[in-house]
This record gives sequence, C-alpha cells and structure tokens, in this order.
Amino acid sequence: MLKSASAARQAGSADRPVLLVIEDDLGLQRQLKWAYDGYEVVTAADREAALALFAEHRPDVVTLDLGLPPDPDGVSEGFATLEAILSRAPHTKVIIASGHGARDSARRAIALGAFDFYQKPVDIDELGFIVGRAFHVARLEAENRRLQERAPGSPLADVITGAPEMLKVCDMIERVASSNVSVLLLGDSGTGKEVLARGLHKASPRAKGPFVAINCGAIPENLLEAELFGYERGAFTGAFKTTEGKIELAQGGTLFLDEVGDIPMPLQVKLLRFLQERVIERVGGRKSIPVDVRIVCATHQNLKRMLAEQRFREDLYYRIAEVTVNIPPLRERGGDPVLLANHFLRKHASERGGTVLRLSPGALAAINAHGWPGNIRELENRIKRAVIMAEGPTVTAEDLDLAGSIETRPVTLREARAVSDRRAIAAALAASGGSISHAAKMLGISRPTLYDMMRDLGIEAEG
Repeated sequence: MLKSASAARQAGSADRPVLLVIEDDLGLQRQLKWAYDGYEVVTAADREAALALFAEHRPDVVTLDLGLPPDPDGVSEGFATLEAILSRAPHTKVIIASGHGARDSARRAIALGAFDFYQKPVDIDELGFIVGRAFHVARLEAENRRLQERAPGSPLADVITGAPEMLKVCDMIERVASSNVSVLLLGDSGTGKEVLARGLHKASPRAKGPFVAINCGAIPENLLEAELFGYERGAFTGAFKTTEGKIELAQGGTLFLDEVGDIPMPLQVKLLRFLQERVIERVGGRKSIPVDVRIVCATHQNLKRMLAEQRFREDLYYRIAEVTVNIPPLRERGGDPVLLANHFLRKHASERGGTVLRLSPGALAAINAHGWPGNIRELENRIKRAVIMAEGPTVTAEDLDLAGSIETRPVTLREARAVSDRRAIAAALAASGGSISHAAKMLGISRPTLYDMMRDLGIEAEG
C-alpha cells in the first residue's frame, strides 16, 4: 500500500495535492505551474531529478514528457522514467504528454500502466481536465484501499480489492449478512465465491456456528445424497455406522453449496423439501430431523438458461436465490490484478523464507494486459510459480509465464482514452451511488456530457 497523502506530501501544503510535472521545456514548466495553481506543482527536467522528487513527495499524479535529456528527440528516457515510477508505486496516475510517435507511444505507455496519453502541443484546459480526473480516480482508489485495510478479524478481511465493482459486492454481502435470507453467488470459476460466502457467514449472527462447504460438482451423483443428508447404518453396502450429512453438521451455522447447478434433478426435489420444511431424513431413515441452517449457494452456470432447458427446478431456484449477488471476473476489476498480485507475492515469498520480491515494470504491464480467464485462482498460481522461478529480487513477466501478454493486446490512442474514461466514470458512479448528477459533478463535467460519454462507452445507468 502507498503511504497516506498527508504523510507523503512533506513539501506540499496541507490542502493542495502534489502534481509532479516532468518536462524539459522550462517555458512550458512555468506555464503549467502557473495554470495549475490548485495543486502544489513540483517540476523536474530529467529522470534523475524526477525520481528524487517522486521519492520525496509521493504524488498521486504525474505528467511526463517522453522526450527527456539526454534523449530529447526520442522516448527512451521518458519510458525509463515511467517504468521506474510505476515499479515504485503502481497506483500512481502517470499522464504521458508527447509528440513523439503518438500512436506507438500511446500503445506502449498504456501497456506499461500509464493512466492516459496526451499528444502535444499541450492544450492547458484539456490537459487540466485529464489531470483533475486522474486526481479524482486516485482519491477514489485510495479510499477503496483504505476500506479494504480491515482488521484481521473483520468478516471480509480476506477479500482483497480496490475496484468499485467489487466494493459494491462487499457492501451487498455485509448488508444481507444480518438477515437469514438464502443467497446465491454467481460468478466464473476462480472469482472468490467461497471467500465471499465465508465472509457472509462471519458477518452474520451465525458466526459462532459452523461453516460447512460442499462442492456439489466434485462428488459423484450416487454419493451426493448421502453426503448432504447423511445415512443410517445398513442403508447401503459399506454403511457400517450412522453418519450425519453436511446439512446436519451445519446446525446453527451456514451451509455453502458450491456449484449448486450440478445437483441432479431427483436430488433437487429432496433439497427443495428441506428448504421448505427445514427438516431432513437420512438415507435409509424414516425419522424427520429438524435443522436450523442458513443456505448460501454458488455456481458459474447460467441457472436461468437451465430453467428454460428444464435442467433446474424453478421452485428450487427461487428458494436459493432470495438475494442474488453477481461477482465480476478479475478482468473487469480495475486495478485488482496488480493489487492481488502484490498481495500474493508478499504471502508466498514470506512462506518461502521471507525474501522480499517486487514486480518489474514488465511484469506489471503483463499483469494489466492479461485477460485472466482463470481469475484469482490463475493469478495466485502464476505468482506461486514466479516466486519459485525468480532468480533475484525482481519478478519478471517471464517468471509469470506472461511474456507474450503485452504484444497480444494492441491499443489505439482512442481505445486507450476509452479505457481511461470508462474506469473514471465507473468509479464516480460507484462513489455516488449511481447518481448521474453527483457523478458528473465529481468528474467536473455536465450531466448531458456524462450521458453522452456513457452512451458512447456502453455504460448503462442503473434504475
């Protein structure tokens, strides 16, 4: 985590955020310093001075000219400075301003983790808008990270996120935890459904009771009924003693049915009866046993499609989905891949002897560029591999086996801007509770402009 703004800005004023301007044109330096009087502007003309000022002030936002000495006509020094800044503080919003090969530079800068790209000559007003938006997004992300720095005993302490989409999910989990409604978690494999289910249990009045999880897709169909409901002695070959099922073991607590979509139709009927009457009968038994448990289910399957195909009972669906929570895939959680990568890197490096490792700029770029089809599970597995493969204190894209990720993600300047705009708008809408008026005010634009941008970017207003 980065230092807090108040601790980091030692040379800045108490109420003005620090903006670091890296520009070798002294006239433009003075112009920017004069234009942005709402910020504490510090300037540098080369990489060495820039990194020294960055270490001193830890600014949230940096504007960076790619053409720095001793390569003022090229981009090598600018990109070296960008990589150095992001390797030290990945959350920094770096705005690239350059006239050198704009399209290729934009593609490379965004791949390396730059916040936005602005082609020279500089328009003070437009660049000022981008700078203001960057500070706003930085504030939102910093607040999101602070919200996630919970005490170890906090119910959702295991959920590592800074993305507005996931913070909304966490808020929903905390809201429903105090009730006794059944909750259905929908999300791709590896998105953290069981972590959220455990968090819901810890935040509920049943926290002192057991949390019992069963993966319905991992148990053969002929054994699943006995696993869930238990069995009496002699009920079938090998039943040498009466055994309680998972439902009974969850008495007074929470039962988590993972991959509930894999439950066969005949067993769905028995599960529905339990949910309606809150009693069970063990396999081979005739005695009705009352059970007090809360049900939390999860699946990666499309249950509504299964309803239409008559592969899942409609009455059971409405019993288990009193509240439905949709968990976004990792690729849709802005900033979370790097946040989680650093978390897993600290965790697994510590387990292997406490070696301090950091992600190289190339690794950061590859993590941001990768689509993460396996979600959090894939990310953690790649970090485990990297901890083993790394030859020094720095983890590279090769260590992560992601060396080809950057080249497979071409991006135009328009696409880069769209990514940045979509991220800023989503953060503002999340922070404003979906209010278009408040979100527009936070972004420094009018409501009609925000509506136009949302339409162009395919962002739908809620409600």
